[in-house]
Amino acid sequence: MRRIISALLITISTTAAFAQGAKPLELADGAPDRHIVTSGDTLWGIAAKFLKDPYRWGELWKMNAEEIKNPQRIYPGQVIVLDKSGAEPRLKLATVKEPRREYVEPLRKAIPSIPPQFIEPFLSEPQVLDENGLAAAPRVVALQGDRVIAGTGDTIFTTEVATPHKTWQIFRPGKPLRDPGTEEILGYEAVFLGTARMIQGGSPSSFLVINSKQEIARDDRLLVAPRQDVVNYIPHTPTKMIKGKVLAMYSGVNFGGPLTVVTLNRGKADGLETGHVLAADLAGAEVKTRYQGERTDYRLPDVRNGLLFVFRVFDRVSYGLLMNSVQPVVVGDTVRTP
Repeated sequence: MRRIISALLITISTTAAFAQGAKPLELADGAPDRHIVTSGDTLWGIAAKFLKDPYRWGELWKMNAEEIKNPQRIYPGQVIVLDKSGAEPRLKLATVKEPRREYVEPLRKAIPSIPPQFIEPFLSEPQVLDENGLAAAPRVVALQGDRVIAGTGDTIFTTEVATPHKTWQIFRPGKPLRDPGTEEILGYEAVFLGTARMIQGGSPSSFLVINSKQEIARDDRLLVAPRQDVVNYIPHTPTKMIKGKVLAMYSGVNFGGPLTVVTLNRGKADGLETGHVLAADLAGAEVKTRYQGERTDYRLPDVRNGLLFVFRVFDRVSYGLLMNSVQPVVVGDTVRTP
């Protein structure tokens, strides 16, 4: 008789995940007593200096839930001190008296949560829409010199633009994003082609292509470029168990390592928000045994492989940056609340 023994193992694994939040904070090996924030630092990088689990940064600061959800302003030049005098360690900012200086540069910028150079394009470029999300957008009707394709420096003409804006993005309808488990369509990821500046309104309206990542053609669509904000939200875990799958690697490959952008099949509707940290797991192996003539099949629990930081969230899809991993993360791997 074949028996499948997996439900109990899964239950134990899930229970352990929630119990982890109650564990005492573990300091990283060699955690410093203080750290002077410098340009180029990130919240994640500083957290990793003090903690074995960087996503518990908010607990080390003794923040409440509302404080964690809002951006924390930490600036170059500030001194972060590790206080071990209480029952549990905590961080605080030290007061440092500096001589008065005159600054030529504008006000200092707060350090970001994760390395901005790896995610800046993804803060505005990916657009997950419904099936008709581009239907009402201005459509390219002609290209400069009656060309077939256009690129950087070319002029393109579109249907009339009702509301003028300075900067626009150019998209082409993309393929549907399907849930790897149910095959349900979660949205349509529009293909980013480039950016354009509006030259003149009317019918047709004129645009100058500022830069292009792919060739632009007739029937492509334009959307107003969104505001691009630096992600500086505190790394924190969801307050409930969220479990999903790696839907795709944004680069189009099937696997990725640290600092790879991944697409997830969970979003706002599932409780995800900017700043959430999820664990990426390796699927537990299937083990088949035979003892005293009876076969038993086991599925071992999933094993923690790495952590990813969610930095852009749509209704049912989100994007995360893989911060670390022991082995490559592949499409279909499980992600969950740590």
